[in-house]
Amino acid sequence: MTPQVSVVIPVFNEQDNIDPLIAETVAALDAMAFEIVCVDDDSDDRSLQVLQELQSRHPQLRVLHHRTRSGQSTAVRNGIKAARGAWIATLDGDGQNDPADIPKLLAARAAAAPQVKLFAGWRVDRQDSGSKRWASKWANAIRSRMLRDETPDTGCGIKLFERAAFLDLPYFDHMHRYLPALMQRAGWQTVSVPVSHRPRTSGVSKYNNLQRALAGISDLRGVAWLIRRSKLTAIDELGQGG
Repeated sequence: MTPQVSVVIPVFNEQDNIDPLIAETVAALDAMAFEIVCVDDDSDDRSLQVLQELQSRHPQLRVLHHRTRSGQSTAVRNGIKAARGAWIATLDGDGQNDPADIPKLLAARAAAAPQVKLFAGWRVDRQDSGSKRWASKWANAIRSRMLRDETPDTGCGIKLFERAAFLDLPYFDHMHRYLPALMQRAGWQTVSVPVSHRPRTSGVSKYNNLQRALAGISDLRGVAWLIRRSKLTAIDELGQGG
């Protein structure tokens, strides 16, 4: 059966968070046809082994493994390319996103116009450190001013979008942080949906504020350039003689 939604989860050194996250995802989507595609980004811990063990309990789980570490955006994109559903939901592998919010995003899709191809999670009550929240607020303000994407929280890991629309976007490292702007550049509409956020219970964050800032400056300039250079053209298909 073709999945109604494919849940893609990038995983890097999250051996203690994966088991409960998969169980919660299965419980949240039990009423529909779905699959979970986890992409292990060449973890140093037992993440890959845990994922393989979980397959015996959860037949909906598919496991992909990067032979070399390639980063979160590549993991997400490879999971989406392998997915069988026409719509993709993404979650971070650290367990801070609540899978119970996926049905909320699906409900928002059902009520939206066909031109809306992305439903982005908006963490209204972030459970991160004060410095991380401050850095994110600063980065969101700068991004919003430069890209005018009207999105309050592009860094939230939980999103729902059309697979075909995503695969038509330009690919680059860290692109997952700019999906609203990239979707709008392609001519689609986006909607932000309030979602819950949870504190990390195990493991450590894979980025620090300085790393995010340095990568963000270069990426932001690149996305702004893409938007300036883009051109959307309406197309009519004509029959013979007209």
